[in-house]
Amino acid sequence: MEGIEWKSQEVATTLKLLSHPKRLLILCSLIDGEKTVWQLEWICMISQSQLSQFLKKLKNEGMVQSKKEGLHVFYTISDIRIHWLLSYIEDHFCKNAC
Repeated sequence: MEGIEWKSQEVATTLKLLSHPKRLLILCSLIDGEKTVWQLEWICMISQSQLSQFLKKLKNEGMVQSKKEGLHVFYTISDIRIHWLLSYIEDHFCKNAC
């Protein structure tokens, strides 16, 4: 695959990952900066095992990165394009949300 065909595949993969509400919530939770696994569990209201699966998929796709400090694992958005996209979504779809 070359050029625009390859890029369209990359964009489709990205949008597919963002199409799951919990993955989107995880990523949106990271817009403001790094969070621990515990913080993400609390914000997203999902089990640690579910969160772990979502984070593994996002990490494998290069959307998030992790670092371990002592007993805590911190996650951040690793792709600035994802950060920009999520910021746009937040500004245009989430403002004034109840």
